[in-house]
Amino acid sequence: MAATCIGVAFLVVLLEFTRRLGKEYDLLIRRQWAARALQLSRINSSRTSTEDAAAAAGPITIKFRATPLQQLIRALLHATTFAAAYIVMLLAMYFNGFIILSIILGAGLGKLICDWETLQITLDQADIAKEDRAATTCEDPTVCCG
Repeated sequence: MAATCIGVAFLVVLLEFTRRLGKEYDLLIRRQWAARALQLSRINSSRTSTEDAAAAAGPITIKFRATPLQQLIRALLHATTFAAAYIVMLLAMYFNGFIILSIILGAGLGKLICDWETLQITLDQADIAKEDRAATTCEDPTVCCG
């Protein structure tokens, strides 16, 4: 029974890992596309004769679609995550208290190990001044959904 509980907890940790892997792969694709779009915009801006003409044109919207290989990898990650989640759901329906406790402990351990995110914030003095002014006024009476 102990080996089963450890295995179930490990399965839930793997589930959290595949969720994180899917998120990280999507972010990798976005970063690659953003770098490529920046490179293309620099090439196009070097072709224009003046910067004023480029600024007058306004913002440019670029559409992105994943390559077939990228989409296949995304689909496989999603299918793996879905299958693991379905198996965990079936294990929970077994109604064994130790199994359910193992699922909960595995989910907590998986979140602790696999979902330790970092956030990058760029601070600018103008942005800080805007935030200070915005913090003094409350436009939304319920202070939610904003």
